[in-house]
Amino acid sequence: MPIVIPIRLTLAIIAIGVAALAPAAGYSQTVTFTEDQASAGRLAYDMNCATCHGVHLEGAAVAPGLAGEGFALKWSNVPVVELFTQVQRMPPGNPAELTQQTYQDIVAYLLLANGESAGSGPLVASGLLPEIAGHGGSVEITASMDESARQLLANMRTVTDELLNNPPASDWLLWHRSYDNQGYSSLNQINRDTVARLQSSWRVPLLSGENNPGPIVHDGVMFLFTYPDTVLAIDAGNGALLWRYQHATVGPASQKKGIALYGDMVLVPTSDMHVLALNARTGELIWDHTIATEEGLTGYRLRSAPFIVGDTLMQGVAAINVPKGGFVVALDIDTGAEAWRFHTIPRPGEPGFNSWNDLPMEARSGGSVWNQGAYDEELNLVYFGNGPTYDTGPLLYPVDTPGITNDALYTNATVALNPDTGALVWYFQHLANDQWDLDWAFERQLVDIEFEGEMRRVVMTVGKAAILDALDAATGEYLFSIDMGLQNIVTAIDPETGAKTKNPLTFPSLETTRLICPNHYGSKSWPPAAFNPDTKQLYLPLNEGCLLAGPEGYGLLSSGVRMAAALHPDSNGQMGRLQAIDLEQQAFTWRHRQPSPVISSLLATAGGLVFAGDMDRWLKAFDDRNGELLWQTRLDAVPSSTIVTYAIDGRQYVAVVVGQSNYHVTDWARVYDLLIEEQGLSVDEPTAGSAGIWVFALP
Repeated sequence: MPIVIPIRLTLAIIAIGVAALAPAAGYSQTVTFTEDQASAGRLAYDMNCATCHGVHLEGAAVAPGLAGEGFALKWSNVPVVELFTQVQRMPPGNPAELTQQTYQDIVAYLLLANGESAGSGPLVASGLLPEIAGHGGSVEITASMDESARQLLANMRTVTDELLNNPPASDWLLWHRSYDNQGYSSLNQINRDTVARLQSSWRVPLLSGENNPGPIVHDGVMFLFTYPDTVLAIDAGNGALLWRYQHATVGPASQKKGIALYGDMVLVPTSDMHVLALNARTGELIWDHTIATEEGLTGYRLRSAPFIVGDTLMQGVAAINVPKGGFVVALDIDTGAEAWRFHTIPRPGEPGFNSWNDLPMEARSGGSVWNQGAYDEELNLVYFGNGPTYDTGPLLYPVDTPGITNDALYTNATVALNPDTGALVWYFQHLANDQWDLDWAFERQLVDIEFEGEMRRVVMTVGKAAILDALDAATGEYLFSIDMGLQNIVTAIDPETGAKTKNPLTFPSLETTRLICPNHYGSKSWPPAAFNPDTKQLYLPLNEGCLLAGPEGYGLLSSGVRMAAALHPDSNGQMGRLQAIDLEQQAFTWRHRQPSPVISSLLATAGGLVFAGDMDRWLKAFDDRNGELLWQTRLDAVPSSTIVTYAIDGRQYVAVVVGQSNYHVTDWARVYDLLIEEQGLSVDEPTAGSAGIWVFALP
């Protein structure tokens, strides 16, 4: 049964169940309303109230229903002025947002939806409410849309392979915009000269909860996966709700990075291992596939957005301490039937099986696929990154058996797969035998750069240690690495093979406490970097922090070593960093440092800008040439998502979700607290329950 999520008008007090009041003396029981007034009230309700109280007035965890017996008990025979008084207090903190007439229209609609008949005269703020029937809540969703909303959905183009391979500048079609994960937009209306005039265009509140939401936008419609396991379709020009769908998940809702579009469908991962296909124009369920897992085992998670190439939907699966590890599963886009799966821990007889220190298959775990992939159409290859294992103890020291290693493939590796069959074409392991939880599981970016005198198609990624590895996209040949200088674990990188020499003084020890940089939260984590293909500049969101590893702290890995957060010795009170890199020169160009950790993705645009969000609730725009801060605005909660940009009728917008927390936010908050205490910083706390979508545009 659908529940609802917040938008602007929270009529939370309206339907609190209390005993019905007797008819009040001195009031005439002649309150009426017109059909036109109720119709106007329906449209106002849809835009301002529906995501809190439901398209069908059914209510939600944060707001009660506004139809049925509870509403009737509360408001029958009550002076209408009392209902107006409650309505006019909304939205909280800004009760003057709507006009007096709009409030009256909304009340008229509530009466119509609860079974009352329209009359000849308009509803006004006087008189006595009738004995309310209270049998409403059955208005069809299509009746809630005005003609422009229906037309907006009807005019959406079918998402084809051509659109995904060549997305229009006005759209944000995938998690990080395009198959190459560059996080770059060719829109330039908002630019170095105009960004100072950027202002809020609209805001839609959401339920607070664990999530890594990434909005996607197509032909003026924004699709968003929000907590808990709910998909919203929103008019991206004004924030009006078009439709919503909530999956009745079994168990708690978990954080997601997003959803996907293909054909006329929205593809959705759920917290209980389902993948859903919804009708993009109505929100109706088309198919529902449950991903098969090892019977009786828990710990599987779907965190990444589905990744679609042709008629194949690929979904990464995280397996947290689950025997036999994670995998990528492929489903038929039309039916949801499983087509193939690629296991990130090799099975017996497969290449890499002998890299697990001779452990039995049931004792191997890890290789979670946390992130969406990348795709090269010409090569017909998809690229995924896999995480490490938490069961590090049995891998710490190699066994003395010929042909057996403790590298633990394919953890911390880039794997290039054929999307039609799931066959492994090549792999590159970025860090073997990871004893520090230093994932290389994040975005793979495809770029064209000049390397050693020739143009190369490169797939690159940055792990938690803030080391960039660049590989040939066709073959996996190692090309080069760039160390951002924030780690002390890797002491050397072989220039021919990319093999990394590890510092023995950072290996786990129960006898002494060691400072290890970075911490397992990662100097680079899930927030993706941005690349400008015109300037060949890469922009990285980084944070500076370390950990104390030894006998004290909390446990994470099976080596037995415990961990405690620590500040980076060279941070000097500056924890957050934006790092710009010239990829062709393999040289740093500029960096911006600040106390507050960088929490969002980065967005690069043809307007010469780089957008970023941080723990102190700032959304900022920087000059992409030198890192100069050109614009900033304070949000009401932490910007915890990918930042996206899109255009409607020639007007450019920038959007970000705030207040839906995730591991990256909560983990770095712990380290930031240490810095706040050390530096005596003054930090404003975000408003409780202030999750939402913020959208900005020029006046």
